[in-house]
Amino acid sequence: MLNNTRRWMLDLMLWTLSVFVGMALIAHEAMAEGNLVRGDNALWRAECGTCHIAYPPQLLPAASWRRVMSGLEKHFGTDATLDAGPAAEIGTFLEQSSGTGKRVRGVADEPRITQTPWFVREHDEVPAAAWRRPAIKSAANCAACHAGAERGDFRERNIRIPQ
Repeated sequence: MLNNTRRWMLDLMLWTLSVFVGMALIAHEAMAEGNLVRGDNALWRAECGTCHIAYPPQLLPAASWRRVMSGLEKHFGTDATLDAGPAAEIGTFLEQSSGTGKRVRGVADEPRITQTPWFVREHDEVPAAAWRRPAIKSAANCAACHAGAERGDFRERNIRIPQ
């Protein structure tokens, strides 16, 4: 009887452990490499996606998005000024959907996704010369290598670095 009880408890522990491991793998895929865009906003996609991809809000903390939205008249060398209503709607969406976890930990005042510790770590194997290739042009051109960037899909298995 004691052997059956021990066997049953061991089976239960192994089953429980496998469930937790499976959940962790699913969560990792969803959060670390999966679709980064939570929620959606048509105005954000239309306005921000006119000149570049509509960067996933989760890549910067709320404070950085506030800084981006407060400086649209000199938005990385371009005047991207919006009327007050659309700017407020997009700003609210970006702040509410902003990153809060380890992906945005250590983000400095400069609101450049390409300079976040997470981005630098994820792209450390990319040689500096690759960013200057005509098909890429800069680290900010996510869609050059990430085929699903427009959808917020940055999974490594979908990366194609142009030559």
